[in-house]
Amino acid sequence: MISDLLTTDADAPLQRTRRELRLKIKPSTAARGTLDGGWWPWSTDPAAEFPALVAALSSWVGPARHIGYHPDDWDPAENKLTVEGWTVHLAAQRTMQPNTVVLAGPNLKQVRVLVVPPATPGGVARAVLRSASGSDTTATAEDILASNGVSLGKRTDMRT
Repeated sequence: MISDLLTTDADAPLQRTRRELRLKIKPSTAARGTLDGGWWPWSTDPAAEFPALVAALSSWVGPARHIGYHPDDWDPAENKLTVEGWTVHLAAQRTMQPNTVVLAGPNLKQVRVLVVPPATPGGVARAVLRSASGSDTTATAEDILASNGVSLGKRTDMRT
């Protein structure tokens, strides 16, 4: 697995037509923990954000069939998306760890990423991504966010 699926440039102007996927994944030789990396979406709209994540992580889990997420972190959404010709079931679950998203493929292979709240300032967000994708990281999403100064309270409207 590639340790850095893409680089981020949070200071670039927001482009609605084509935006970078701000995602960092641990190297395959990394310590196993509760997270496989970090993701900094542009908004809290699952229909706008999840397709790019699914496409990027499909090489690891196969065509993702399910995405689990905590409903307080995201806007309401339909329970299905079509991504690259396949159906992805969305499951908003209160039992999910906040600030995480879990993608599961057809063979039940999973990837769990920390979700950096979209309104997080660029420098802080990049530090969270580095922490979540570090080779020796075994901390939880809550611990990584807190150690980087990200508020863990219930989200306010952060749509962009």
